Amino acid sequence: MKKFVYALVYFLAISTVFAQSKKMKDIDAIKSMCGCFEIEFNFAETFVLNDDENYKKSKIYKAKALEWGQLVEDTNDKISIQHLLIVGSDQFPSIIKHWRQDWIYQNVDLYQFHKENTWKYIELEKRKVKKAWTQKVYQVDDSPRYEASAQWIHNNNKSYWESFTDAPLPRREYTKRNDYNVMLRGNRHEIVSGGWIHDQDNKKVRREDNKDIPIAYEKGFSTYTKVDDEKCIAAVKWWEKNKLKWKAIRSHWDEIYALKSTLKLNETVDGERLYTLLFNPSLVDENKTKQIIKSFIK
Repeated sequence: MKKFVYALVYFLAISTVFAQSKKMKDIDAIKSMCGCFEIEFNFAETFVLNDDENYKKSKIYKAKALEWGQLVEDTNDKISIQHLLIVGSDQFPSIIKHWRQDWIYQNVDLYQFHKENTWKYIELEKRKVKKAWTQKVYQVDDSPRYEASAQWIHNNNKSYWESFTDAPLPRREYTKRNDYNVMLRGNRHEIVSGGWIHDQDNKKVRREDNKDIPIAYEKGFSTYTKVDDEKCIAAVKWWEKNKLKWKAIRSHWDEIYALKSTLKLNETVDGERLYTLLFNPSLVDENKTKQIIKSFIK
């Protein structure tokens, strides 16, 4: 009996050490997406799935950017990275607050995109999120975009995370396409030597009364190549000046997410979009900021 107990204790100890080691590898992989990166975006429609003879594929999309990944929050179970675009000349750079990604360990709270600016709250089963990380991706104004959970995989000298989830149209097509209203995103984040890769296999669908009508497949392949942090110093300085404002905005949104109910947002209020109002440098009053965000919630 004693031998069995000793064996069980040993097994549990080894399992705990292995789990901790795995989690540390996960954290290292996530945090490696921080820093200064030169990015190349590539997107192309591959297979058309509808029978419309007049259907026209989206043009191949290619773009380059310089971006800073700022570590915003760093705890044992949550890592938050704010992405900042740097545009303009080296002498006179301008900073654009870009997307944000939060990574939460063994998270059970999920806001899943439905359609038409609506996200449905879903509570995940604890057993299904064991050792998994939820990636929560937010818009430039910190409103929701898409979320999904999966485990990081570390094998054959590779570290990657894969998920499938529903999402709104990407900004590159938001004003150009109205024949689909949901993108089923297949995301793969892979850490590679000298940076990371965002590999996507997406499906464009038109969602009608919970019925999905497939439109086309899309391939996305974006490379993030690490460069000297000095190239992104303008973004670092901008964040230092603006971080308290955006911390307050995140706090307002957190209060809304904590309600754990369906969330539907207005496209505009009085002809203005949320991000244009929040980006206004003169907006510094927290109470006014909170009222602006609430005015966009239906």
